[in-house]
Amino acid sequence: MSPSPAADPHLLRTLVLRSAAGFAAVQAAVVVTLIGADAIKRQQRVRRSGFPRPGTFEGEVAGTGTTAYTYGEDLYRDMLAAIRGAQQRILLETYLWKDDEVGTAFRDALNEAAERGVEVYVVYDGFGNLVVPRSFYAFHPDVHVYRFPAVHVRRLLTPLQASGLTHRKLLVVDDEVGFVGGYNIGDLYATQWRDTHVRLTGPSAMELGHSFTAVWNHSSGHRPDRLPHLSPGEWDSRVHAVNNIPASLVYPIRSVYLDAIHRARHHIHLTTAYFIPDQQILEALVEASRRGVDVRVIIPENSNHVLADWLARGFYSALLAEDITLLLYRNAMIHAKTVTVDGQWSLVGTANIDRLSLGFNYETTLEIHDSAFAEDMERIFAADSENCRTLTAEEWDRRNPAARFAEVVLRPLWRFL
Repeated sequence: MSPSPAADPHLLRTLVLRSAAGFAAVQAAVVVTLIGADAIKRQQRVRRSGFPRPGTFEGEVAGTGTTAYTYGEDLYRDMLAAIRGAQQRILLETYLWKDDEVGTAFRDALNEAAERGVEVYVVYDGFGNLVVPRSFYAFHPDVHVYRFPAVHVRRLLTPLQASGLTHRKLLVVDDEVGFVGGYNIGDLYATQWRDTHVRLTGPSAMELGHSFTAVWNHSSGHRPDRLPHLSPGEWDSRVHAVNNIPASLVYPIRSVYLDAIHRARHHIHLTTAYFIPDQQILEALVEASRRGVDVRVIIPENSNHVLADWLARGFYSALLAEDITLLLYRNAMIHAKTVTVDGQWSLVGTANIDRLSLGFNYETTLEIHDSAFAEDMERIFAADSENCRTLTAEEWDRRNPAARFAEVVLRPLWRFL
C-alpha cells in the first residue's frame, strides 16, 4: 500500500509546491490573456473627444484661499504662472514627468527660475519615468535634483524602509502657494484625463512645504542642502497635510480614511482611480451602508491598468450586495483621489484606495474640515456622476462565467496591489 500524503511529509510538500506552481501558471495565463485582450480593445474602443468639465472652484478655509481644479490645462497654467512668479524658493515633487510639450514647459520654467536666483528643489520618481530619456532632465546647475530610486540602497538592511515610490504630486512656491492632487506632468493629463488638484494660497500652504521637506531631508542624508522646517506662525487644524513616509514606517492616510468612514452618518462620496480595498476598508464601507449611510464610489469603467480593473471587480459583488452605489466613469480615465463625508470633511490628494498607495508608496493627502469646501467637492462629484453609468447587482450577476473565473484566480493578487 502506498503511503497517504498525510503520512509522507515529503510527498505532501511536493503536492503543495506543484499545486502552488500550477495555480501561479494559471494566474500568469489569465494576466497575459487580459492584457492582450485589453490591448485589442483599446485599438477598437471609440471614446468621445471630450468629457464633462466640472469647472474650477474658489473658496477660503482658515484664512487660506482654496482652488479646486478639475481640468489639467487650467491647473498647469496656474502652476507655471506660480513658478514664473517665484521670488525665493520652489519645491516640486512628481511621480510621472513626460518629455512632451507640457513636461518641457515645466522643466524650462524651473531652469529659468534658477537662472534668476530662485532656490529650486526637484524630486521625481526614477521608476515611474524609466521610459523617459535621462537626457530630458537637463537642469540648471543650481537646481537641487533628486531622482527618487525604486529601492533605497543605503536602507537595504531594513527592507520595508528601503521600498516605496514617490507617488506624490506637489508644488510649493515661496511658502505661500501650494498645489497637491492627482495630476502628473504631461500632455495626456492636460486634456484627456479627469483628475482633481487643489491649490492653497496663504498660511496653510506651509503644510505642503513640510510634506516636501520631510521626504527631501530623508533622501539628502547629511548633505548640506537639507531644508529647514519653517514655522507657519499660525496653525489651524481645519487644513492638514497627511503624509505616508515609508522611510519612517509611517502610513497614516489609511487610518484617516477609516476614521472618516466610521464617523459617517449620512453619506460618503468617494472617487478613486484604482479601487482595491483591504479587508478593513471594505468592512468599514459595508458597515457604513448597513447603518444607513449613502455610500457612492466613482471608479473608471476602463482605467489605464487592466489588472487593477479586474482586481477591483473582485469586490463588486460584496459592495452591490450591501446597496453601495458603484458609478463607472465613461469615455475617459478618471484619476482623481477624493472623498467627502457628510458635507463636512474632505480628502484630496495623491493616494488611491489600494495597498500600493496606503502601505507602500510616498503619498500626500489634504484633509480639510470645512462645509463650504465639501460643498464644492460634492458639486464636482455630482458633475462626474453624470458621466457615469450605475452598475446594478442584476447586471453584475449576468456577467460571463469566464469573467467570474478570472476574478477568482486573480483575487490573491490584491494583497500586492
